[in-house]
Amino acid sequence: MTEDLGASGRTGRVSGRLFTLPNVLSMLRLVGVPLFLWAIVTRRDGLALLVLAVSGITDYADGKIARTFRMESRLGQFLDPVADRLYILSTLVGLAWREIIPLWFVIVLLAREAVMFVMLLHLRSRGQIGLPVHFVGKAATFSLLYAFPLLLLAHGDDLIANLARPIGWAFAWWGLVLYWLAAVLYAIQAKFVLSRASHRRAPRAR
Repeated sequence: MTEDLGASGRTGRVSGRLFTLPNVLSMLRLVGVPLFLWAIVTRRDGLALLVLAVSGITDYADGKIARTFRMESRLGQFLDPVADRLYILSTLVGLAWREIIPLWFVIVLLAREAVMFVMLLHLRSRGQIGLPVHFVGKAATFSLLYAFPLLLLAHGDDLIANLARPIGWAFAWWGLVLYWLAAVLYAIQAKFVLSRASHRRAPRAR
């Protein structure tokens, strides 16, 4: 997963192929977004949990397959973070609509997305494609994607709900903190990238 909708943290060859297995898995994840949102809003929690589980499995599988079999592509670098963000956004909307998570939690996460969006716009205005992925950003995304199905499962009064609730909120808090920590690290990384780019252009300006 990347934070840049286009940059890669790997130095290996990245292909321009479209129909690779990792890309197909990412496309299937995107197709599942409206299905998940419909399921959670209409209180079909079993289907919503199934879609989230399949999304989590394919999210892991597409990256693993791409790295193992050298099937990394520019389209995959674009689709993977887009799918992650759409699942996080749709889950936030659905859980807030159901009053499973408080509105302030949604606002804090969306504020971070706004900060990243402005940062990436600034980078692209300076001729930079984006930022390589950082493991803190990946950890934050995984924490949130683990938290949301647990919080949905916790929406009840039975034993499973009582067990899922503290675990779900633990993942949610870790995800929230790591999400903002990642934004700070990306800001530092962006400053370094812009500084390095300006140094490279300096000799040509003389």
